[in-house]
Amino acid sequence: MNVRHSGVTLCALLLAACSKEAAKAGPPAAATVAATVSLVKSEAFSGAIDAVGVVTVRPGHIATLGAPGASRVRAVHVSVGDRVHAGTVLVELDPAPFDAAVQGASAALITATRSQERAQRLVDAGIAPRKDLDLATSDLAQANSAAGNARRLRGLATLRSPIEGVVTRLTATLGASVDGTGALVEVADPRFVDIVLGVSASEAADLMKGASVSLTAGAADGGDSLGTGAISTIAGAIDSATRTVAVRVTVAKTARALRIGESVSGRIALEKRKAALLVPSAAVVPDGDEYRVYVVDSANVARARTVEIGARRDSRIEITSGLKVGERIVTDGAYQVDDGVHITVKTK
Repeated sequence: MNVRHSGVTLCALLLAACSKEAAKAGPPAAATVAATVSLVKSEAFSGAIDAVGVVTVRPGHIATLGAPGASRVRAVHVSVGDRVHAGTVLVELDPAPFDAAVQGASAALITATRSQERAQRLVDAGIAPRKDLDLATSDLAQANSAAGNARRLRGLATLRSPIEGVVTRLTATLGASVDGTGALVEVADPRFVDIVLGVSASEAADLMKGASVSLTAGAADGGDSLGTGAISTIAGAIDSATRTVAVRVTVAKTARALRIGESVSGRIALEKRKAALLVPSAAVVPDGDEYRVYVVDSANVARARTVEIGARRDSRIEITSGLKVGERIVTDGAYQVDDGVHITVKTK
């Protein structure tokens, strides 16, 4: 017998034997995960939205001051956190550039005044046309305005607080050049503050002006209660930096004085709904910017499904889209589940 032919025959026989064994064994077994499964139910729900925010100054009670023109910082009289009164000197700029501008504008005003007076005499004598007087009068008005503006800028070279409050920002540095385009110092009145919370766009859709908000210092869990406020405004656009909607909360009285910039947690109460789909929070798995749950079919196979969430309350989350009443979902153990795995239902 040919040796090569015998080797090929032997390989064929071995392959045939393996195929028969594989046929007897059947297809590979699917992965199995033990998890708790619950039915999706509809029930009355008085939900709440938890959000984190900061204490901010109410509009109209903050002043930002900058240089009136190009100069240098000659003196800085305050630091961040200092309390100041209306009229307190905050920063002084070198007055030389502004003095020069005042002198130049004053000289131009004298020249314009003389030109106007001369034009008036010539018109009165019938020597010059009326248009020359009109032009000289216009030049005089512009020179007078320029002189007044120069004097005003000279006065602004000394930055004074226009309100009573606290210095919240200071960028002025002794000896530094300034060009009049940026803020040098900011003063805010801490008696007029609100709390601005950040919520998602879907959460903002459920909010209403006047809704009650329970406030807590720092983290929601374990923080000191600050009192209760109410929503005064809901932003109509998403903040490009935080990707959240700003919700401003006004508080009439707090348990203690609020500090500008401190972190505050808020629980926003929602209107009670007669029917809402509620699932345990353990059933909802974050997936990038989305959320998913695992729906268990009649063969006990888990199928990933994207859902939209609404309000949260204690250990439950409202599902606003993606689920139906009566469907089964994985609750405890959802983070260990993948799409297509077989679920062994745990008994409670």
